[in-house]
Amino acid sequence: MGAAAIMAMGAGALATPAMAKEGDVLIRLRGIMVAPNEKSGSILPAFPGEKASVDNAVTPEVDVTYMATDNIGFELIAATTKHSASGRTGTTGSLGKLASTWVLPPTLTAQYHFLPEARVRPYVGAGVNYTLFYNEKPSGALEGAVGDTKVHMSDSFGWAAQAGVDIDINDKMFLNLDVKYIDIDTTARLSTTAAGVQKVRINLDPLVFGVGIGFRL
Repeated sequence: MGAAAIMAMGAGALATPAMAKEGDVLIRLRGIMVAPNEKSGSILPAFPGEKASVDNAVTPEVDVTYMATDNIGFELIAATTKHSASGRTGTTGSLGKLASTWVLPPTLTAQYHFLPEARVRPYVGAGVNYTLFYNEKPSGALEGAVGDTKVHMSDSFGWAAQAGVDIDINDKMFLNLDVKYIDIDTTARLSTTAAGVQKVRINLDPLVFGVGIGFRL
């Protein structure tokens, strides 16, 4: 009977939802893939018609959500990724990678949680982000072709949207699946020895796919 009681108590604990309530703080640890949907202008003035592409990146992410009510939460997301920009065609395409940069896009969203007392809790959100580019570096191939080069990426302010779901593991932990769209636009400025100053406007606009574990404090 004692063993049965312990098993029943354990089953009850597992059945207790990790529901989000007003005043709760939710911490999520995710692995994310940042997949740019880039739209590039021409690399001007020297390479009209030649455009740039930007690669995907995978990184860990931490976010914190404060539940203002049972249904409304505010989430702050922090992660940084490294991306490379490459030429697509022509002279710049033959060089391959042109430059690399680190990207830090802190994003704040307001979320609506549809079923705060359920074990499976979908949510949607919308908000803003400010994206900083740092530690920009030219590639060896680029400097070999045009000499010493300095790279600068302009910072970006834009909007963000998300959708996700929390799925209970126990009364404190839950699985999280999340996808975001982040509006990021930048101008890359390449100051070269041989070709002068080249500029290219790139709308990155990535989708961010995440999966991880969350904890209710």
